[in-house]
Amino acid sequence: GQRLGSMADSNDCGTLPALSGVSAEVLPDKDKIYFNDYSTLIQQQGMLQDTVRTSIYQFAILENGLDFAGKSVLDVGAGTGILSFFAARAGASRVYAVEASGMARNAEKLAAANGFDDVVQVINKRVEAVHLDEKVDVLISEPLGIALVNERMLESYLAARDQLLKPGGKLFPDFACMYVAPFSDDALYNEQVAKTTFWSQNSFYGFNLNCLREEALAFYFSQPVVGPVSPQSLLAAPVVKQFNFNTLTIPELKKFTIPFQFCMGGMSMLHGFALWFDCRFPGSQRHIYLSTAPHEPLTHWYQVRALLRSPIPVGQDHVIVGELQFEANEARGYNIGVKCHNANTGMSAENTVITQCALHHFQYTSQTSSGMYNQPAAAPQPQPAAYLNAGSPSDSNSTQSATDKI
Repeated sequence: GQRLGSMADSNDCGTLPALSGVSAEVLPDKDKIYFNDYSTLIQQQGMLQDTVRTSIYQFAILENGLDFAGKSVLDVGAGTGILSFFAARAGASRVYAVEASGMARNAEKLAAANGFDDVVQVINKRVEAVHLDEKVDVLISEPLGIALVNERMLESYLAARDQLLKPGGKLFPDFACMYVAPFSDDALYNEQVAKTTFWSQNSFYGFNLNCLREEALAFYFSQPVVGPVSPQSLLAAPVVKQFNFNTLTIPELKKFTIPFQFCMGGMSMLHGFALWFDCRFPGSQRHIYLSTAPHEPLTHWYQVRALLRSPIPVGQDHVIVGELQFEANEARGYNIGVKCHNANTGMSAENTVITQCALHHFQYTSQTSSGMYNQPAAAPQPQPAAYLNAGSPSDSNSTQSATDKI
């Protein structure tokens, strides 16, 4: 999404170093890397050309003109200003386009070139440093990262809510769900293992490299795999973690757990867990939903897979229990602890996957290989199901089966 200021309370001691054994002081300045990346036209072009993303935001704003007409709006992490321009076109009286990177200069040019410079005011600051004479009626933003929370921009979105939004004001988006489902993919797993064969050589220019193979294996399996997930590779319906942006706190976002219990549909090898998300725009005229699910049109967020170091055999009606524990790190990402257990056989596996602002995007020519019995895809979930009762504060940190409340 569009990028704004540094992470709220980024020096908080509750965050973890991105790499085990490396102190935070010697890590690269991830904020500089992050904002430099989003100050380039090529990065902005990639997001704008995601037609699902840009179209859904246009629908959410223009189809809900009553929420914007005559209202003051703040665009958190405006980038090129596209969301600000949608709000201006919907009749907003004033739009504050907050962008911390150098892209703010281009946003000003675009506002003037399109006749919006009398409505859209570009502010080249971190949103945490912005002070307005009065609070705004609506916050708009695209604070969504890979697997929803990566890049940790949501923390700044919540900070803007607390500092700059009127009581009872609207957030676009206001609610999101992260989904987790087990998957089987022999080709993906074997490809990761094969990457370590270089370090298995016992005579590389006459030297033995094998002592580093285990370290290489740990590195490759610590990387999130970002790319399309075949629905046919999923072994069970997902569980869902709900995030109510109206009530969610920054500490709740920095550390959370997604417990799960899956019933397997047949025999296969469990290689890890796939993650994706969707979110809601709470228009008074029409609710709009953005989905990054495997069965939906592909977006620049793709889906994310967290692999297990060792796969677990599963059979018909086997029950897999475990959890994913997310803890914010200092690379604008998360350390994701993965633990799972086959309750029928007693076999267990775990791994730690490390995300960061500049993810390694492993793309594969053979995206998936089916399970041993070619499991059918889990049925697509009715989009609004997880959003029922979404306005309740008690839902802001809840986890449930995706089939609940249907």
